[in-house]
Amino acid sequence: MKELKELRFNESNIQLKDNLIRGSILPEKVAELNRTVTVQGDTVVEGPVYAHKLEIQNGDLEIHGAVFTQLELYVNSEAKGNVAFKKSVGSVNSIVSRAANCKLLFYSDINAKSVTLYNAFVAGSIYADEIILENCVVIGGVFATQQIDLTNSIVGTFNTPSVRIAQAVSLLLPSAFSIEKIIVAADTKLYNLSLADLGALYKGFPQAANSGKIEMNTETDEVKSTLANEEIQKTLRSYTVIGKVLAADLLDTDKFQNHFLLTAASLGTQLLKTYDMGIDKDGKPATLTLDNIRNFFFDILAGKIEIQAMDGKFDISQITKKF
Repeated sequence: MKELKELRFNESNIQLKDNLIRGSILPEKVAELNRTVTVQGDTVVEGPVYAHKLEIQNGDLEIHGAVFTQLELYVNSEAKGNVAFKKSVGSVNSIVSRAANCKLLFYSDINAKSVTLYNAFVAGSIYADEIILENCVVIGGVFATQQIDLTNSIVGTFNTPSVRIAQAVSLLLPSAFSIEKIIVAADTKLYNLSLADLGALYKGFPQAANSGKIEMNTETDEVKSTLANEEIQKTLRSYTVIGKVLAADLLDTDKFQNHFLLTAASLGTQLLKTYDMGIDKDGKPATLTLDNIRNFFFDILAGKIEIQAMDGKFDISQITKKF
């Protein structure tokens, strides 16, 4: 990034381009509560941001502090470049980005009434009433009070009353939950990656023979539970491969370094040093930076890195030999 100009301001509307903000963008008086912040490109804000509306017309942008908006956080559909939020992001109303050519990174959690993201990487979790994700990776969970729409995405897990999935959707954790029956579009595949050898793939090595993605069947892999007390009865559906995971844990002592990889991603900027997963196929340290992890998961999403299929079968005699 080129050298940026420092900026001091007190206007009701702020436009940022080629600016370095050493402090925060916070209201100091009532008149500034309705302030709109517009980012036109090449901007770094080292502190938190509060705005009535935050509009990002173009990258590059880095905001190192937390972000909160009263109306919305909006990324222009034509935006290009990198947009990175290093801390949590929240909005009373909406967070929207449909920019296909923008590299959007959230290092922490997202909380809003509605969230719509295309081509985004979220190291934390998303909390909202309604969530729409397309071509996204969420290391944590996707939690909605009303509904979730997932298209060609990888998420840790989800929990919502209503969920619709399309194209290829993958889970990083063994289970996901909904109240209503999951809606599956035609030719949709649901995979579970909890037994994939992500560590070997990250380093470029061959995958372990007893690892791989598990294709889930929303009919046979559904576990329906009824929770009740004296006043309320509630049905919860779990889409899970936990039985296969428990059997694999008895067979395999190597955890494929998946937990280490996902934890490093979710901690993001909170890590005091950069860790690595050992030596990669080229003899160099496989460093766990958020950019590297983001590129790795998007290569899986795009099919550049192929995870082998796992049938989930095991021999009970191999388990008994362990005891």
